[in-house]
Amino acid sequence: QVQLVESGGGLVQAGGSLRLSCAASEQTFGSYAMGWFRQAPGKEREFVAAINWTGGTTYYGDSVKGRFTLSRDNAKNIMYLQMNSLKPEDTAVYYCAAEYRSVPTVVGTVDYWGQGTQVTVSS
Repeated sequence: QVQLVESGGGLVQAGGSLRLSCAASEQTFGSYAMGWFRQAPGKEREFVAAINWTGGTTYYGDSVKGRFTLSRDNAKNIMYLQMNSLKPEDTAVYYCAAEYRSVPTVVGTVDYWGQGTQVTVSS
């Protein structure tokens, strides 16, 4: 059982930045591909970004490309999502995700979820 704990959410003005972190309890953190999803009120959970097991390849949703950067540190069992040029439409609960067999880009195949962290971007 992998426990994922997100941190770093908060309230920021449009154009600002935040960095989310996802810390994993599992020492085999490097065995999991990781990612972020988000869910706004009344909407379905959507893919934001993902990173492969080594951190050598990243994937981004179209709405965040060029603004968000995903990275991981396998020695520290932690993943970071740097979010720049934030927009009001980025407001959502952001969830950390871990997947053993493939890179997590689809909600239905994620093995483990974090509890979520709220990001609110004011206009």
